[in-house]
Amino acid sequence: MSEVTGQGSSGNVLAAVCSFFIPGLGQLVQGRPLKALLMFVLAAVLWWILLGWIIHLWSIIDAAMFKPQA
Repeated sequence: MSEVTGQGSSGNVLAAVCSFFIPGLGQLVQGRPLKALLMFVLAAVLWWILLGWIIHLWSIIDAAMFKPQA
């Protein structure tokens, strides 16, 4: 049984759902800790000026469209 990865895979859907709840969590699930930290910190900082939703959406879309390098 082969693992399905890439855009539209169940792993990316799970990662996108994780990022929906906590920005950067989807990237962490995908094994991208630096990107996860960047998303989380940017969202936290920008929520103070009511622009965190932009990073939050970016985090969800990035997790959903991630294509791992071969």
